[in-house]
Amino acid sequence: MVLNLKFDSPSAEEALDRLTIRLRRASEVGIKAIILIHGYGASGEGGKIKWAVHDALENNYFSDRVDEYHFGEQTAFGSESYHALLRRRPGLRAYLKHFKEGNAGMTVLIL
Repeated sequence: MVLNLKFDSPSAEEALDRLTIRLRRASEVGIKAIILIHGYGASGEGGKIKWAVHDALENNYFSDRVDEYHFGEQTAFGSESYHALLRRRPGLRAYLKHFKEGNAGMTVLIL
């Protein structure tokens, strides 16, 4: 599943609310991984959604639904974290092509 949190430019709070709802729905239907698109602040806005998502994940806000997460900037093609993620979820290979140089605008969530 791909979830674009930055679509229609919501506030960081709105984006977190959407993520909460989508995580609930995803776990109800058995989805095991989400490619989360949050952007990285290239528009000059400072990446508020990205930092809100990172903060929420690092502070276990979604720990009841998210088993692990991989920030795009730390999951560059060929890195140990990239290969570990593919070993865990081989079906993500097609999506991870966007991580060739470490995509700071995306995060992978394993549910």
